[in-house]
Amino acid sequence: MEKKLYTIIVHSENFAGLLNQVTAVFTRRQINIESLNVSASSIEGVHKYTITAWADEDTIEKVTKQISKKIDVLQANYFTDEQIYQHEIALYKLATPVLEGKPEVSKIIRKYAARIVEVNPVFSIVEKNGMSEEISYLYEELQAQECVLQFVRSGRVAITTSCFERVNEFLAEREAKYQRSKGL
Repeated sequence: MEKKLYTIIVHSENFAGLLNQVTAVFTRRQINIESLNVSASSIEGVHKYTITAWADEDTIEKVTKQISKKIDVLQANYFTDEQIYQHEIALYKLATPVLEGKPEVSKIIRKYAARIVEVNPVFSIVEKNGMSEEISYLYEELQAQECVLQFVRSGRVAITTSCFERVNEFLAEREAKYQRSKGL
């Protein structure tokens, strides 16, 4: 089966140890996590895990179902790149003497709509927000200029392109069931 990059979005309550449980699902199946980002979501008390991994659809579906079964997980869904809007941020520490001495370095930075956020006599820091590929291409071009001292990038952050948030429907349904069980 053909492997492709999938994004799994997990919504959970914020309990210690859940991240370990989620990553263990990948470890058991010997799937490498490409990126992982955990943050608060737009829903109070709910956290959002955005995980990317290369797999075939059958495997990623099984992984997502296993994650969904974890007690503190509210919901887990997997998406292809076409079903989400995704973004990353990267920081590039460049040697200032090279940046000043090679005009092509500044041209590369402008070409990728990156911005210089710090300059001192030893190093300069460039920030780039955007798609994964753009961040990688900028790194490769700067690396070819032999000016990169350090490079770091965030994990993917993503939202679905659908008009609704699946976890909101799940929470509304759960609340309705609770109200019915209490006779309210």
